Amino acid sequence: MKNIFLLIVFTVLSVNTFSQTFEFSNNHIALLVKDIDKSAKFYEEILQLEEIKLPEGMETNAVRWFVLSDKTQIHLTESDEKIKIPKGVNISFSTNQLVEFINLLITKKVPFENWFGEETKSTTRSDGINLIYLQDVDGYWIEINNDLK
Repeated sequence: MKNIFLLIVFTVLSVNTFSQTFEFSNNHIALLVKDIDKSAKFYEEILQLEEIKLPEGMETNAVRWFVLSDKTQIHLTESDEKIKIPKGVNISFSTNQLVEFINLLITKKVPFENWFGEETKSTTRSDGINLIYLQDVDGYWIEINNDLK
């Protein structure tokens, strides 16, 4: 009887342990960049992100941090590493001002394209979400869409 009780307790504990779910949220995106100042200018002037102060003791000229409206951070770190990234690997941001953002890109002569590589065109997914792709100064693909939830 004691063995059956222990087996039942072990089984219940095992099921609870393996069925646990975790609640994740996005903390930051880390990117290696060739020229920290040039990349920071892109994130500040084109994406219009706010730069934030580095944590105390981490002050360096090779790292810059930016923050999105949902408090997700973008961490830029200067590096000599060469990275080639396909469009399918991208950072995605949503906005309710996609048309205005596209107009900003056109005004600033920043190239953008749809999923198929057609310049100055957007893609409309089957669920009605409209999106564009652009690259930052280091070649990272950025998707901008109007999929606000």
